[in-house]
Amino acid sequence: MRITPADLIPDPLPIAEVIQPGAIDYAPDVRQTTPLTVKGEADRIEEHRGPKDVVEDIRIRASFVGDFELLCARCLEPISYHADQDFDLIFRPSGVDAEMGERAISEAETEIGYYEKNGLLLEDVVREQVLLSLPDRSLCRDDCKGICARCGGNLNETVCNCVETEVDTRWAGLQGFGAAAKSESK
Repeated sequence: MRITPADLIPDPLPIAEVIQPGAIDYAPDVRQTTPLTVKGEADRIEEHRGPKDVVEDIRIRASFVGDFELLCARCLEPISYHADQDFDLIFRPSGVDAEMGERAISEAETEIGYYEKNGLLLEDVVREQVLLSLPDRSLCRDDCKGICARCGGNLNETVCNCVETEVDTRWAGLQGFGAAAKSESK
């Protein structure tokens, strides 16, 4: 759904979209598993910078609800995740704030996004908000053992029979360091 300032005259534009799985490419390790419901509205905000200088911002206040599949950070097994998030964002025409040289920006300006002349794609906004709502690191369980560094086997499902490799002599001085530190802390 493309949103332009002209779509928001004279009234706000209601948003009631259902985004099907596969319609948005989130990230290699994130997959949408159910339809994603997006509800809210888009408003036009006029920012008067002078008698004839008016900037048309787009404000989107909405929420999304849907289910995703993430990968465990240790064993790479899929994990179900339910996303339910509200957002309130302001987008300004691209280039309207461009000034020559460097300048300090206010904290409020860090919260502003930009849209191109042909408008703003709701799917791009939703993709970004979904990715921001996901946990930084997800585990299938707190005691996940991960995968074997040698054979790649899932250590939660099988006992690895990989043979210990010879230690590089440059690292030999660190052997037993972890065990020594544990015994000293007791």
